Amino acid sequence: MKKYSKANSILGLLGESDKEDLVLSRIKSQYQLDNFSALAELAFKDIFLKRKDEASFFLRQHVIEELSRLRDTEIVRYLEYRYKYDVFPVEKRVEEYPPLVQIEPSSICNFRCVFCYQTDERLTKKKNGHMGVMSIDLFKRIIDQLEGNVEAISLASRGEPTVNKQLPEMLQYLKGKFLAVKINTNASLLSESLCHAILESNIQTLVFSADAAEEPLYSKLRVQGNLDVVLKNVQRFNEIKLLHYPSSRLITRVSGVKYNSDQDLNSMESFWGEFVDQVVFVDYNPWENVYESKKTGIVDPCSDLWRRMFIWWDGLVAPCDVDYLTTLSQESVIEKSISEIWQGNMYEKLRKQHVKDRACVEPCSRCTVV
Repeated sequence: MKKYSKANSILGLLGESDKEDLVLSRIKSQYQLDNFSALAELAFKDIFLKRKDEASFFLRQHVIEELSRLRDTEIVRYLEYRYKYDVFPVEKRVEEYPPLVQIEPSSICNFRCVFCYQTDERLTKKKNGHMGVMSIDLFKRIIDQLEGNVEAISLASRGEPTVNKQLPEMLQYLKGKFLAVKINTNASLLSESLCHAILESNIQTLVFSADAAEEPLYSKLRVQGNLDVVLKNVQRFNEIKLLHYPSSRLITRVSGVKYNSDQDLNSMESFWGEFVDQVVFVDYNPWENVYESKKTGIVDPCSDLWRRMFIWWDGLVAPCDVDYLTTLSQESVIEKSISEIWQGNMYEKLRKQHVKDRACVEPCSRCTVV
């Protein structure tokens, strides 16, 4: 069974210029200031020694682009975050907070992509209680706990974030509080006012999820989607960005799931590249129904247990989004703090089980993520 490596899920990335030398020079300047944490020093040493063993930290292509858009005063903080994200899962190291927190503004989606768990009616039937949008009050409670303790926030998970009409207010509330904020969207509901709200929030990365450059392939993969609508919305976003926010540091990316051989990265770049900074394919992971998949035989612990936390729209915490029906946890940020949950019994038990015998945990025994 093929393993799905979160650390190496990007299969190809086009659209970036070579900025590695410039970024390394800026990192070296910060290193020479001799005013950084022990964690940052470990990151510096790995970068400059250019080690590539399992537990080493090095700059991946997309990370170089992110670093290139940071201010000099932000580089050390960002490297500390990336070191934790990349290395802590290897070292099985846990601090008070996860390196990254993925927040779900909405579990509702207007698409039914063939490779997504939205095709499972156990998730999407309203009577089962999984569908909803996060309140602004709960979002603020979460952000208040994370500010100063976490650098990376992703607004995405089981559903489409732009379904939540309070997303602009959410973006305004987190403005300036984190170095690495990312939103994933299918771009179908990207209104002009929402374009402005995203750009005014100064987030770092906006990902437009699209897997093809032509019909009927797009609609076969993004069921209920319309390529013309999505293209016009992405074009409009780019126009607004260039006209009204010329100094924006936002990275825009079209990201597709490499689901079959009909998809071609060069065709994607030719079609989308004029309107975004990056075009990328990520590896397909068969997570549309893990609960009925065959056992994989994979014994490697899942990196997400040391890398990131998922918080659903209703406050429930999940160790991963492969477990989209939330069978592994009943923890809630309404009842406990994020740090309590991250260091608490549920996570500690799962981590020990994965290290000892992942095959005894369901649905982890049927999942390919490592």
